Amino acid sequence: MRVAGAAKLVVAVAIFLLTFYVISQVFEIKMDANLGNLFARSALETAVHSTKPPRYKCGISKACPEKHFAFKMASGAANVVGPKICVEDNVLMSGVKNNVGRGINIALVNGKTGEALDTKYFDMWGGDVAPFIDFLKSIQDGTIVLMGTYDDGATKLNEEARKLIAELGSTSITNLGFRDNWVFCGGKGIKTKSPFEQHIKNNKDTNKYEGWPEVVEMEGCIPQKQD
Repeated sequence: MRVAGAAKLVVAVAIFLLTFYVISQVFEIKMDANLGNLFARSALETAVHSTKPPRYKCGISKACPEKHFAFKMASGAANVVGPKICVEDNVLMSGVKNNVGRGINIALVNGKTGEALDTKYFDMWGGDVAPFIDFLKSIQDGTIVLMGTYDDGATKLNEEARKLIAELGSTSITNLGFRDNWVFCGGKGIKTKSPFEQHIKNNKDTNKYEGWPEVVEMEGCIPQKQD
């Protein structure tokens, strides 16, 4: 009886040890598989992040050098979509912000800090050019000036208004006509003509939209005003 009892005990212990061994092996395999999946997923995520192209301010194509302000802007599309002006990743004017309108849209930016000073639009089809001229005359030296047309930005422009815009560095303002698309970035007190200007004439043979040319877009880096 004692021998039979001892044999049963030995068998029970052996079964317990075998069961424990099998369970531990299975658990270890699952742990290895889970860890393997975890490391593989982490490596894949790292690879995806490392290949994702960097985003620069205002969505421009490359980073600006030090002491420069990034900007991107677009004219309006026909009389449907308003213009957009972005400086230093700050959208100053857009249809979403509901601060654009028919005519010439204008944003003023501090030339030293890059901070927005003012935004306005002036109706050059059914409005009066006098308030626009007064606004242009009030701009302080060292101010960055960004302008974009929407629908029609030229009908009410007179020689005085065009001269004031030319003094900000514009070349194309003298030729801006009915429903032309135009974007411009210049500055008060600028000594040369601005390199930041795009202009497309309204031409029924080449217009993208019925009665309007295609949208003009522009991006770049504005030098910071130095003392």
